[in-house]
Amino acid sequence: MTKTNKIIYWASTIFLSFGMLAGGIQQMFQIGGYNEIVTQLGYPLYLLSILGTWKVLGVFAILISKRPLLKEWAYAGFFFAMSGATISHIAVKQPIIEALPSIILLLVTVISWYFRPNNRKIIELQKQN
Repeated sequence: MTKTNKIIYWASTIFLSFGMLAGGIQQMFQIGGYNEIVTQLGYPLYLLSILGTWKVLGVFAILISKRPLLKEWAYAGFFFAMSGATISHIAVKQPIIEALPSIILLLVTVISWYFRPNNRKIIELQKQN
């Protein structure tokens, strides 16, 4: 892995982790304006607690876990959550600026996943065995 790739990976992963952790905690406790957003999108408020809990757990999986498969699932969860949020904003015809945070986190999720080190990839681990 080149130095540039490491920088891209860690910068995007730290940004992603901060965004998911901050949003996840706010969603878990239903604070920070998320109640209004979710209500406008037509979802029940209890969904916030579920999404928030999974986001916080996903951050731990990506940063701490030594299990590549768990990391893949966390990235997939982030991808589904952020693409779902983006589509939800668009579906209710909100201005694109309302979807911008989810679009940014969606892109950062893909960037972090793409630039992850080889030892965090399932394919590379299978080749080693």
